[in-house]
Amino acid sequence: MCIIFFKFDPRPVSKNAYRLILAANRDEFYHRPSKVADFWGNNNEILSGLDMEEGKEGGTWLGISTRGKLAALTNYLQPRLDKDARGRGELVTHFLTTDMDSLSYLKRVSAEGHLYNGFNLITADLRQLPDPAIEDQGKEYVQPILNKYAAVCVRCPDYGTRTNTVILLDVEGNVTFTERSMLDKDPTRWETRTHEFRLQS
Repeated sequence: MCIIFFKFDPRPVSKNAYRLILAANRDEFYHRPSKVADFWGNNNEILSGLDMEEGKEGGTWLGISTRGKLAALTNYLQPRLDKDARGRGELVTHFLTTDMDSLSYLKRVSAEGHLYNGFNLITADLRQLPDPAIEDQGKEYVQPILNKYAAVCVRCPDYGTRTNTVILLDVEGNVTFTERSMLDKDPTRWETRTHEFRLQS
């Protein structure tokens, strides 16, 4: 089960404080192909990992843009998955590449949500914190899940936590994006990368 923790303070008192702190796990089958986080897009303005599963290429679970758009996605377990459903990762990719604000985008997604298997989606316009759409999240319904998938770090034979991500945004618009990724489907081998940039004014 993927987990996202975040805290935001639109007007921190201290100059050394962060407006946003986000930490996330991506739990996924080890054999599912993906790319580690790096910049992409028309002007290398988007930073995210990318799903490379056939038919789902280009989707992502977590990303941020230099224009201040952030989105994160978790799936929730269902008794049966619809094999013909659209890839949920495109929900994040579409938000990062569109000019729509968070609230408008989430309204559109709510009308099209039936096209996907179950998900939770967080979007934010970091140059418009706090985002009222975020404050409204989490009011739908909670589905019981298996205990082994409810840990902060999931470790099963073929499935588990593959990526840990921390995003920091300071009061001056500086972003630090740190990702720790499993190497070669091996839970004992990890690589950490850090990207830093400043939000465009």
